[in-house]
Amino acid sequence: MQTAMREVVRVVNALPASDGAGVKLNRVVGTPGLPDLDPFLLFDEFGSESASDYIAGFPDHPHRGFETVTYMLAGRMRHRDNHGHSGLLVSGGVQWMTAGRGIIHSEMPEQESGLMRGFQLWVNLPARDKMAPPRYQEFAPAEIPSVTPVPGVTIKVVAGRIGDVAGPVTGIAVDPIYFDLHLDPRVTFALPLTMGHAAFAFVYDGSATVGGATLAKRRLGVLGDGTTVQIASGEDEARLVVIAGRPIGEPVARYGPFVMNTRDEIIQAFQDYEAGRF
Repeated sequence: MQTAMREVVRVVNALPASDGAGVKLNRVVGTPGLPDLDPFLLFDEFGSESASDYIAGFPDHPHRGFETVTYMLAGRMRHRDNHGHSGLLVSGGVQWMTAGRGIIHSEMPEQESGLMRGFQLWVNLPARDKMAPPRYQEFAPAEIPSVTPVPGVTIKVVAGRIGDVAGPVTGIAVDPIYFDLHLDPRVTFALPLTMGHAAFAFVYDGSATVGGATLAKRRLGVLGDGTTVQIASGEDEARLVVIAGRPIGEPVARYGPFVMNTRDEIIQAFQDYEAGRF
């Protein structure tokens, strides 16, 4: 197969925001500058050593019609839902929650001081899956494999595959890729990506040249199509996530915590939630 190099077609800066009960974060997807990138609806980075920025957490709130992905870099987050499910996300762990037809859950810090850092991604569901039963995929740090494709590059594979190494997240409609990359200084390599997938790279430490564009810390590069993207670090080490998924290509009706295909379905979601049917 002929290699088609992806290039950055747009650079987006993270914007300060808050969510939940006042948790401070940086939002990149889900802003006026980049409302969505089918199938992705939102991408946030949260990170602070000040407990006042995160201690209030994300109390009980509903979701319907999409998936939330929480990937922790540092700290501890306890989650619970109205179906009796509970778990603890720790540094290096991931939770991929499919809200489906409806769930009410909370995510609360299980620490009173120290660094809390990570990402939350919202992934849309196709119409056929929006009313599916809710489910979780949760993985401890030791369950997320790493691969070293070239010397000086380490990649944690949350979802997708690099060579013979596959991430633990499976059975997702958009066939996602979720890679966490750590580059030593002055390293260049080519990362394979699935042709036709919407994709972006977000640098969260240092800076990196991705698809011909230099991305500073907290900048996202939207990637054009292709089979490969070239990534290079400069004089310092760099860390970034590369995320991709197959576009759904369906109408999106979105209001707060509900993402459906029509306005009537959004109204139904509110009625079901208020009637206690989640």
